[in-house]
Amino acid sequence: MTAPPTRRSDATRAAILRAARERFAADGYERATIRAIAADARIDPSMVMRYYGSKEGLFAAAAEFDLRLPELADLPADRIGEALVRHFLDRWEGDGTLVALLRTASTNPGAAERMRTIFADQLGAAVARTVADPATAARRAGLVASQILGLAFTRYVVRLPPVADADPAELIAWVAPTVQRYLTGPAPR
Repeated sequence: MTAPPTRRSDATRAAILRAARERFAADGYERATIRAIAADARIDPSMVMRYYGSKEGLFAAAAEFDLRLPELADLPADRIGEALVRHFLDRWEGDGTLVALLRTASTNPGAAERMRTIFADQLGAAVARTVADPATAARRAGLVASQILGLAFTRYVVRLPPVADADPAELIAWVAPTVQRYLTGPAPR
């Protein structure tokens, strides 16, 4: 039995999303154009509009992102911070979608909302499964996000040399203890 052939519209949508993610990552939301994305996908701009309706609709589809977090509850409690920082550095290094979303979130309210939703839903749920006091889970997840997003902004958007040039293992060694404290340290009174 063979798999059914990929429909042409599925292939076109995939090409548009791939081109959009790359273009948004390279140019940011404001400078990326439907025309440039269509050229990158080797299709007519009207096809982008047909499938996504607008630049905003295309960005929303391109910004769908699964953080693919490891199952934190399966890890030793004292290694969760390190695992999270390593995981996020691997994701940022290998996927321009998060970089594009981060860059765009600083100037576009829709992108900022998308980033909030991704981190609140995905990271928030993962942290909630690991903390002793569920009442502190959202705060702890937010603080972890502040470190992860701050690191990413500094390394991939601003490209501050001491951080942008650092080896990932060194960054993990610096940042993981702070993330670990947010996750397992006592809550302030």
